[in-house]
Amino acid sequence: MATTKEGQFTTSDGEKLYTKTWLPAPDTVKARVVYIHGFSDHCNNYDTLFPVLANRGFTVYSFDQRGWGRSADTQAKKGLTGPTTKVLQDITEFIQSLPQEDLAQPLFLGGHSMGGGEVLHYAASGPKDVLRTIRGFLVESPFISVHPRSRPSAVTVFVGRLAGRVLPHRQMVNKLDANLVSRDPEVGKAFAADPLCHDTGTLEGLAGLLDRAAELQTGKCVVVDGVGEGGKTRLWVAHGTADQICDYETCRRWYDGLQIEDKEMRVYEGWYHSLHREPGEDKVRFAEDMITWLEDRCGEDGQGQVGAGTERSRL
Repeated sequence: MATTKEGQFTTSDGEKLYTKTWLPAPDTVKARVVYIHGFSDHCNNYDTLFPVLANRGFTVYSFDQRGWGRSADTQAKKGLTGPTTKVLQDITEFIQSLPQEDLAQPLFLGGHSMGGGEVLHYAASGPKDVLRTIRGFLVESPFISVHPRSRPSAVTVFVGRLAGRVLPHRQMVNKLDANLVSRDPEVGKAFAADPLCHDTGTLEGLAGLLDRAAELQTGKCVVVDGVGEGGKTRLWVAHGTADQICDYETCRRWYDGLQIEDKEMRVYEGWYHSLHREPGEDKVRFAEDMITWLEDRCGEDGQGQVGAGTERSRL
């Protein structure tokens, strides 16, 4: 059975971030997965996914990002993520902090929602020496565009950007509709009641979030072939068609435009935003789909089983 370990990671600028590791049983480890959580979220909200991965031989390393979860241990720190450069630097430093004795194991980088968008930015612009150590990238419901139902008005965005130039650390509550997180109503209730899901961003952080999405949409930020381990980019994308937080159609168009040989998109018909927390057996299917892709790419030569732009649907 998998075990867990909590800890703390100190960034180069002295910020202490909460970490948690899900550890497989000894002698069963196949690979390592670093997973980045989403907006108004924290790593312990993945308790239906990370233990499953660990029980199948994948060590999962995660942390509450700057401004979120247990890393925001004061009111003043809530949403205080810093600019995109800081967000990506934290990911770099977290990867570099992983146990040195595990370096022989393949490394994958994944993320959900806001974290998925950050992973795509990282694949496009991260340090080359770190990218060369990453076997593959996984994104779940990546934030490339806000769904129209959840999108703030243009006036709100414009005024927020203007104010952010003067008061970048000014906090603003951007409440997510808990009913849109999962088709399981109990998940929505738990999300709404979770004090660590505080829905609070700063003007700087929210602007950075929107800018990252816009750069992916417009092609200013592009994930290209040849950046990962062994000179290959291996990418797995998962999205529900009924996601009303991150827009599926935009993600679909973005994916279709990728010039990457080893890419796969899993489309889940009628599913909501947090695929790992969908009701009943659906979350099990999602975990199995992810595990299948990971296992296919855990070959000793770093090549895995390459798929040429495949797509699969879950009904």
